[in-house]
Amino acid sequence: MSNVIQLNARRTSGRALPGPAAMVASFAGQRRFGDDVFWLKENAELLNILECTGESLDTEALAPHLGFYEQIEQRLEFFPQYYRFLLSLCLDLEDLGMEGAKGEALAHWIARQGLPEAELSDLQRAEARRLLRRRGAVPMSGDDDLTERLHRFVSRSETFALPNKKAAYELTHIVFYLSEYGRKNPELPEQALISLEYSGILAYLEQNADLLAEICVALRYAGATPSPIWENWILRMARSFSAGNFQGAHLQDDYHEYLVCGWAARAAGAQAFHDPVGAGAVSFLAHPAPGGPLREISECIFLMGNRRSNDWGVMSAHVRSALGQSGHDILSAAEASSPHFESFFAGFARAVCMQVAV
Repeated sequence: MSNVIQLNARRTSGRALPGPAAMVASFAGQRRFGDDVFWLKENAELLNILECTGESLDTEALAPHLGFYEQIEQRLEFFPQYYRFLLSLCLDLEDLGMEGAKGEALAHWIARQGLPEAELSDLQRAEARRLLRRRGAVPMSGDDDLTERLHRFVSRSETFALPNKKAAYELTHIVFYLSEYGRKNPELPEQALISLEYSGILAYLEQNADLLAEICVALRYAGATPSPIWENWILRMARSFSAGNFQGAHLQDDYHEYLVCGWAARAAGAQAFHDPVGAGAVSFLAHPAPGGPLREISECIFLMGNRRSNDWGVMSAHVRSALGQSGHDILSAAEASSPHFESFFAGFARAVCMQVAV
């Protein structure tokens, strides 16, 4: 079944725009258009990051979204399955400076329709709760049972000592929702901060800037300071992207990594998003870089079989001997980046063997 969403028509201003305004114009009417549900995803991510980093845009900068905003009630009535995308876009447009106040009515309509009750995932329920709270559509006290379940998930640190990107991204988003994107103390259990540390170590070992940037933002929203090793690398990455009209690249470019690296830079007090961007279908390409040694480390430990140990002091020399110079340097930096590295490795090594009766 196709996802039919009539969006804004393509626009070409023919001139370069500064920073956020250029991105809004490109994402709204140049990168994707017509019947493309991914338009919702890209634009919701962009506007959310601009809004939560305190950006303010004038009427001209937001004009590419005017047609979408004017018809948003009809879209929501016909596509209630996309209510989180649509409400997020509406609220962020208004909070960024769009003239209008439709968000409150939309939020209350969504609550009356019980749309969040169709969610199977606690993560999606948490996002819905956060969106509705922005316009007072649910009690501010919230759902204590939901919060308790989220706390239980983020506090199981052993989950995050193993490579599992889905769990790691869910961890960061839970922190975003509980903190209302840095506007309140998420009151995380102490063990949840260790979960973020473990996820950060894995992301750095993989050299996954997209995930590590979100982890750095989540740590700051939780009231903690990320490792300077991690943040300095993310800041370098944020400055390394190429932005331009690369033929066909926008369908599979690195836009999300660009956005979250800039977000992490802003959270750390640095500048981002204000370099001039050309007109048209702008794509964002990350600077090519070798991957990290995570796979090599994992394979080395696995091949040791029952000889592997959860003691990093015992395993360190053996693991390092399996790596080249680049991998060795990244591993050394990862070890220095967190005081929890040894306890992380104890879980990562998976040295406990099952006793299976025959």
